[in-house]
Amino acid sequence: MIVPELVIFDCDGVLVDSEPISNGVLAQMLSEEGLAMSMPQARATFQGMRLDGVLAEAQRRLGRSLPADWIQRYEQRRSVEFHARLRPVAGAAETVQRVVDAGIAVCVASQGKVEKTTLSLRLTGLDRLFAGESLFSAHSVKEGKPAPDLFLHAAATMGAAPDRCAVVEDTPSGVLAAVRAGMRVLGLAADSDEDALRAAGAEVIDSLHELPPRLGLG
Repeated sequence: MIVPELVIFDCDGVLVDSEPISNGVLAQMLSEEGLAMSMPQARATFQGMRLDGVLAEAQRRLGRSLPADWIQRYEQRRSVEFHARLRPVAGAAETVQRVVDAGIAVCVASQGKVEKTTLSLRLTGLDRLFAGESLFSAHSVKEGKPAPDLFLHAAATMGAAPDRCAVVEDTPSGVLAAVRAGMRVLGLAADSDEDALRAAGAEVIDSLHELPPRLGLG
C-alpha cells in the first residue's frame, strides 16, 4: 500500500457535524418562503451544492426569486446555530492528528466559503490541526464538486501529485470529484448512504477511526 503525501478532508459531515444544522435552517427558511420542506428533504435535495446552486434550485421550485438578502440572512442564522450546537464528527481530532503525526500533509476542501470552514473548525477546536493556507473552497475555482477542480487546486497548492492524494468525503458528488481528479477516495458512511458512496467510486469506511489503517498507518 502506497502511503499518501496529502490527505484532503471535506469539512461538513466529515470533520464537523454540520449537515443537520445547516439543512434544518435551510428547511425552515425555505418553508417561510412558501417552499415547505423538512430537514431530511432539504438534505436530500441540496446536500453537496454550493449556496448559489441552492438558491437557483430553490427559486426554480418556487417559481420566483427569493429576496436579494436571502443568502446573507441564511448565513447569519446558520452561524448563530453553529455557535450554539456545532460539534466535531466523532474521531475527527484524533484521526487528523494521527495523519499529521505520520508526516502526511493535510488540508480541507469544501463546497462552502473559506470563512464558513474557518468558523466550523474554530468552534469545534479542529483549527489547530489545519494551517490557514490549507483551507480551500469551491468558490475559488470555476466549478465545484462533482467537477474535479477543487481537489486539483488543493493538491497543486499543497504540492502533491493527484495520484499521491487521498480524499475523505461523505457525499456522492464529492466522491465523484475525487475520482475525476484521479485521487483515491474514502467515503465516510457514518451518516451517509453507503451504497451511493460505493457506486460513486469510494472505498467505504464507517467511522474516521478506520482511516489511519486504510492509509497504511497501522
